[in-house]
Amino acid sequence: MKRARVYMYNKLAGILSEDENGYHFQYDSVYIKADGSEAISLTLPLQEKGYDSNTLFPFFDGLIPEGWLLDIAQKNWKLNVRDRMDVLLHTCQDCIGAVSIEAITEDEA
Repeated sequence: MKRARVYMYNKLAGILSEDENGYHFQYDSVYIKADGSEAISLTLPLQEKGYDSNTLFPFFDGLIPEGWLLDIAQKNWKLNVRDRMDVLLHTCQDCIGAVSIEAITEDEA
């Protein structure tokens, strides 16, 4: 299982995971209750219930670099560009914009 912390303006917003059943995103309950919290995407409105998908959510897929930047990432980290979650975990720690992704290692889980 691959897991990542999703941050919005450097605040933990939720957890994104991939397992044999697909992809899952769950907002952090503290984040939901905090004043001024906002959804990370219009397609993932704030809610207690988690989101499930057979494919990587379009919002997260859109964070992944394209073109020559993806080529550089693929060569440097020997990534399989078809493994979208792996590419996301390696390339989106410091995205342009409000959202960032931090991989959760197996020893943290």
